[in-house]
Amino acid sequence: MPELPEVQTVVNTLLPRVKGRRIRAVRLHRNDILTPSDVDLVRSLTGRTVKGIERRGKRIVFSLDNGDRFYIHLGMSGRLTVQGAETPFVRHTHLVIELDAAEGLELRFVDPRRFGGVWWLGAEADGQEMGPEPLTMKPGQLGARLKKTTRAIKNALLDQTVIAGLGNIYVDESLFAAGIHPLTPANVLTREQITKLNRAIKSTLRRALKHRGSTLRDYRDAEGNSGDFQSRHRVYGREGAPCVVCRKPIERIVLGGRSTHFCAKCQRATS
Repeated sequence: MPELPEVQTVVNTLLPRVKGRRIRAVRLHRNDILTPSDVDLVRSLTGRTVKGIERRGKRIVFSLDNGDRFYIHLGMSGRLTVQGAETPFVRHTHLVIELDAAEGLELRFVDPRRFGGVWWLGAEADGQEMGPEPLTMKPGQLGARLKKTTRAIKNALLDQTVIAGLGNIYVDESLFAAGIHPLTPANVLTREQITKLNRAIKSTLRRALKHRGSTLRDYRDAEGNSGDFQSRHRVYGREGAPCVVCRKPIERIVLGGRSTHFCAKCQRATS
């Protein structure tokens, strides 16, 4: 699933091609990707101008010139790309937004596994139920949220109400950078560990953003390009490979139904 670096990269590549464009036409090929289901998306978008695009958590939020908003979540396999109108359609193209551009641009949402979709917000605020953004989060914010749960730190960091935007890849990478075992109860972390973790999350995400995110399978940015941070993963997906620090083989366990990768020597367990 695309996480913060991938979603932010999509936003960054959408902005210069979509912001300020008038929506000429909309074609929704699957009604079941839309929430609420009774919204007339075609009518609500046609004729409007895209005033802004931003990321909140893992959501790509579009603001329109009349104050309405909607967001697209990429789910597990979704792609949101800008294509020329003459570009052949690929399978599972569920939404096409035709833009008022001389070159005939279209914003296309493709999602083979259909875990993503379009959420209509109207004039309502978005993301009130989500935690703080990790790139601007302060150690005190993180500590206050972690002290409230006895869950394993890996599971706590995956909770979008604790922190917005993190997923399996960058939680594993951040915990390794902070030297914290993924099974450590969140509420037992010391102030020093929380400060180190907060710093590790930021540095990991910034490195991933620099390399346009990780492409493991489906992810592409709005221009159709893949990321290359996957070649710089230190633990995620490296089960059995030597740790980049101590050379001990990277281990993998399943935690909360998710693959979890770590170095047992560099990330010692805390009960």
